[in-house]
Amino acid sequence: MAARLLSTMQDAVLQLTIANPEARNALHPDIYVEGIAALKRAAGDPAVRAIVIAGEGEHFCAGGNLNRLRENRSRPPEVQAESIDTLHEWIAAIRDCPKPVVAAVEGAAAGAGFSLTLACDLIVAAQNARFVMSYIRVGLTPDGGASHWLATRLPYQLAYEILACGHPVGAPRLHALGIVSELTEPGDALRAALARANELADGPAFALGRVKSLLSAGEREALSHQLVRERENFVAALHSDDAGEGIAAFLEKRVPRYHRGGPR
Repeated sequence: MAARLLSTMQDAVLQLTIANPEARNALHPDIYVEGIAALKRAAGDPAVRAIVIAGEGEHFCAGGNLNRLRENRSRPPEVQAESIDTLHEWIAAIRDCPKPVVAAVEGAAAGAGFSLTLACDLIVAAQNARFVMSYIRVGLTPDGGASHWLATRLPYQLAYEILACGHPVGAPRLHALGIVSELTEPGDALRAALARANELADGPAFALGRVKSLLSAGEREALSHQLVRERENFVAALHSDDAGEGIAAFLEKRVPRYHRGGPR
């Protein structure tokens, strides 16, 4: 089944569900396009007063599709650059939307899936949810604004650990750090996220939009520049020997053998 972004309304809350459960809801450029359109429609629709982003099934999102990334290594760099620009347009649409956006996280939020949650206004996660910036494990650098969000919300050493080591971080640790807004029992994240969204939907929409705008005002230019840097570095990394080895090793379920003499 092709990756899709399902859209449903529950009272005044728009629920966007990443639907690709066979691949742990891995992302695809088609989902980015659907997400951009959905957020832009919601921004101008008075019937939508809050938004929840969730994943279908047991996981939130496994990030990018490595088979597609491996194919893009043999294509001109502009192909991957265009895909990342579209992802970044979705991230910008979340930040620019005046309506509150809540992430509901079960299972894994990996790579761009983790980046997507960081772009949301609130993150509700199950106690056993795992967040991982998995890019480094396949020789890649982050996208989706991850380097911006982590650098501005965490101490440098912790942000470096998350990005450079690529180890999973549990939802309780991110809750203690102030990244995750609310912890729930496993299987209850969506219900709790919808409850949060409905609470916000009952609030003063104009003032809530201005609160989001005020909090985001200082970051807009910095985020815009950092998204460009992320695109440039991701594309360069994808076409490096390290990414070729890292992606191949991951898909072949073996330990990568990176060249020890430095970048080539």
